[in-house]
Amino acid sequence: MFTRLITSALFAGAAAGLIAALLQLVFVQPVLLHAELYESGQLAHFAAAEISAHQDVGGLDPMRDGLSVVFSMLLYSGYALILLPLMSFAEQRGQSLSGKNGLIWGAVGFLVIQFAPGFTLAPEVPGVAAADVGIRQIWWAGTVIAAGIAAALIAFTRNWISWIGAAILLLAPHLIGAPEPESFAGTVPPEIAALFAARAFGVSLVGWSLLGTFAAYFWRMSDVTASAPQARKA
Repeated sequence: MFTRLITSALFAGAAAGLIAALLQLVFVQPVLLHAELYESGQLAHFAAAEISAHQDVGGLDPMRDGLSVVFSMLLYSGYALILLPLMSFAEQRGQSLSGKNGLIWGAVGFLVIQFAPGFTLAPEVPGVAAADVGIRQIWWAGTVIAAGIAAALIAFTRNWISWIGAAILLLAPHLIGAPEPESFAGTVPPEIAALFAARAFGVSLVGWSLLGTFAAYFWRMSDVTASAPQARKA
């Protein structure tokens, strides 16, 4: 059982992480590199001369981009090691792990890990004003835990009290509010920051959806593989 969980999670994480990394290289990284031009002072927002919105941010860097791909695959493998045991638990409670259900599990994972904290503490580009990173990490962790418990209450309970509790857990971190800087004095144009946040969310949604789908697929395949020798012996 444990070996089956590990291998299925690693295969699913590697596949989803690879696709997510390629999407990041195409859609997210150019925006990030553009923002770094403002952070480093090579470009200045509201400068005297008009600055083109289309900047040459360079081509592919084998070392940087290769490490980004490896990191993404490792990251999604870690996510899969969290997601797949929960999916297995749900299967033991009578839920089937089809590709469709895997997609739903992945989407819920995105909502809990990415969107719930990002609703108030959005993905940020370099060069924007931000509160202390330690305080933000505490708020982020608390929000993810609250959203995870809320998702479990919605999925595994069937009474209004639990659902009301889930709604409170979802809303509470945002009503409290994420840590904010003393003043907004970032050097990056807001259009770049908004585009980065939108594309980061979009790529994450695709990555998580694929992760859930791949996790369900490899979990079923590992079950078929494990059952085949036993069927031959019988």
